[in-house]
Amino acid sequence: MQRRLLLLCAVFITVLIFDAMPAEEIRVIGGVGADYKDAEGRIWHSGQQEKQDWGGWIEKLPRTAVVANLTDAAKKLAKEEGYDEVIFHAVSWAAFPDVVKVDLNTGKGWFDVTYLVGEHWSPNNRGYDIIIEDEVVEPLYVTPGRDEIDIKRYEGIEVKDKVMSLVFAGNEKTGKGDLNAMFSGIEVVPSQLSVDPKQKLTTTWGALKGQRQE
Repeated sequence: MQRRLLLLCAVFITVLIFDAMPAEEIRVIGGVGADYKDAEGRIWHSGQQEKQDWGGWIEKLPRTAVVANLTDAAKKLAKEEGYDEVIFHAVSWAAFPDVVKVDLNTGKGWFDVTYLVGEHWSPNNRGYDIIIEDEVVEPLYVTPGRDEIDIKRYEGIEVKDKVMSLVFAGNEKTGKGDLNAMFSGIEVVPSQLSVDPKQKLTTTWGALKGQRQE
C-alpha cells in the first residue's frame, strides 16, 4: 500500500510540474521573409517560414502582398493599441479556394489571440472565416477599407495538444467578390482565464486520497 501511495505521489508531482511549465507567447508577422523586432523589443516571427521551433505555415506557402500606405486613422489605431505600423504593411494570403494555415507551438493551456490585418486591395469586399483550434471564432469576416487596419481579439482559446491551429478560409456566404483570406499579424499570449493551479492541486490530491482509501 505504501509503495502504491509513493508511486501515485510521484505521478502527481510529475503532472504538477508539467502543468506549471509556462505556456509559450508567440507573435507572427505576415507577408515578410524575416523576423521583426518591434519598438517594445518583442520578436514577431516571419509568417513565410515553416517548421520552426515556434511553428510556421503548413500545407502551402502563403502568398505575400504589400500594404503600401496606411490612412491616418489606421496609424492612430495601431499606436493606440500598442502595435508598430510596420506590422500592418504586408499580408500573408491565399488565392481562394486555397486557405492560409498556421500552426503555433504554444504548449498546452488557455490563450488570448489577437488577429491583425491591413487591407491592401479590396475595400470592404474581402470575406472569409477566422478559425482557431477548429472553431470558427469569426464567421463571415469582412476586411476594412483599402489602407485601413483591423484588430480582433479572441479570449480563452484552449489548446490541449500543445499546438494551436489557425486557418483563414474564404467563405462564399459572405457575398463578397474577393475570398482571398489573409493576415498581417497574429499575437498569442497566455490567457488570464486559465484554470486556477490551486484548483488543480485540490482535485489531484482528492484523487490520491480516494486511491488510498480503496
